[in-house]
Amino acid sequence: MMTNLLGLPTRSKRGAFHVVVESPRDSRVKIKYDPDLGAFTFSRPLVMGLRYPYDWGFIPGTAAPDGDPLDAMVFSDLPTFPGVVIECRALGVVRLKQNRKTAAGRERNDRLIAIPAKMPRFACFHNPSDLPLRWRQELEEFFLAATRFEGKEAKILGWAGAAEGERMVNRFECGGNHAMKRKKK
Repeated sequence: MMTNLLGLPTRSKRGAFHVVVESPRDSRVKIKYDPDLGAFTFSRPLVMGLRYPYDWGFIPGTAAPDGDPLDAMVFSDLPTFPGVVIECRALGVVRLKQNRKTAAGRERNDRLIAIPAKMPRFACFHNPSDLPLRWRQELEEFFLAATRFEGKEAKILGWAGAAEGERMVNRFECGGNHAMKRKKK
């Protein structure tokens, strides 16, 4: 039986937060961890021609407003694998609003952008403004394209800095090892 990855501690002993990779960089499918199965499952393919630009996963020990753990994209030039746990720090937040599948109206579904704590070549990136404008724009377009045929009508509201990213992790932390289960989608 696989370890319950949702029950891992949110933060490392050094204070960095953990990100559990679900869909690695260059993946053409969305992969989700299913705690009931103790395995990673196929969620859906991305739009034809689209690939994850960086590792995509969740922060264990957190519960975002949608009931799932807080999502995070790990800004790195190297792909990993589903189930890899990466110690990270916040780079920033892409503020995003989208329609809910089950209810009328719009909800925030911000995207945390993280930097691996053990990646010295990215140590110079501390806030979104440290990235070239083109890179930020391409990330925004990825998030829009990834939901294009999902009926979510996503809209980018802008960026927030690293401090807001760290506040997000703290705000949604459940404390200790929790047994939260992901909603079935």
